[in-house]
Amino acid sequence: MKTNVGLIGVGELGIAVAKNMLKEGHDLTVFDTRPEIVADCVERGAKAANSAAELAASVDVVVTALPTPPVVEDVLIGSGGVLAAMKPGTVWIDHSTTDRELLIKIEKMAAEKNVAVIEAPVTGGIPLAHQGCITVLAGTTKEAFEKYKHMLGVVGEPVLHMGPVGSASIVKVMTNMLAFIHLWSLNEGLMFATAAGIDTGAAYEAIKNSCGNSFVAETEGVPIMTGSFDYGFTMELAMKDMKLTEKIAAENNVPLLMGGLATQVLQRGVAKYGEKFWSTGIGRLLEDEMGIDLRADGYETDTRWADYEKK
Repeated sequence: MKTNVGLIGVGELGIAVAKNMLKEGHDLTVFDTRPEIVADCVERGAKAANSAAELAASVDVVVTALPTPPVVEDVLIGSGGVLAAMKPGTVWIDHSTTDRELLIKIEKMAAEKNVAVIEAPVTGGIPLAHQGCITVLAGTTKEAFEKYKHMLGVVGEPVLHMGPVGSASIVKVMTNMLAFIHLWSLNEGLMFATAAGIDTGAAYEAIKNSCGNSFVAETEGVPIMTGSFDYGFTMELAMKDMKLTEKIAAENNVPLLMGGLATQVLQRGVAKYGEKFWSTGIGRLLEDEMGIDLRADGYETDTRWADYEKK
């Protein structure tokens, strides 16, 4: 069923959300602070709003894909004025990875306006988001989940209900913590084999077909071996997620030995390469220390998503 949707934030994730909304035939309005990004969406068939509040007042479903908790807070209940502009009976779906306490705070404010709130962070990587088959983690009431599950399904699949608002944020940062641990382990494994004289590509194929395989190995191995490191996720965002993870762990007295090591490695990467460098490039720390590049022939044509295309 065609729905009047508004999207605020058209970055790495937002552009994938926009493409899928338009592909499914929804009436899409977009807003972003970067005019060139908005213009690209308009060329694809979307309409442009002059402000976030103007967008919120004109649609039935407000979707956000924003980079950090402070930005989410400002857009929703700060200078952006989105919540204040939303009509009763509408819904806010947030695909950002943000602070659970902030989400719970906004949900309480939204309830006073009869506005539903669904936190819906995604996991699996930006390329899968473009395919429409990234995993969506939903935190909301059972009623809102059933009512709007079809909208979440436009963005990705499977769509998993984690519990009330705040639940999905916990699961999201947990999965990201595991991904960063796996990523560093993958680089150590490749370097271990390469330094010992094994062809990097051969070592990678062995990993994919062994008990050492992982989703991260299958999806981020190619960007490592081509040297692009482009997985659509920066070290800045990785550090943001790890800080959220550590906050939740501290609140619940959970020791994170491997998670703590992953945070330290990422911090080293930020210090050396800058926060805008791709997080997949964290293995360059090993490459620089060893003087060995983990490049491999035969991976220039990136076919890593062939097995994950939406059916």
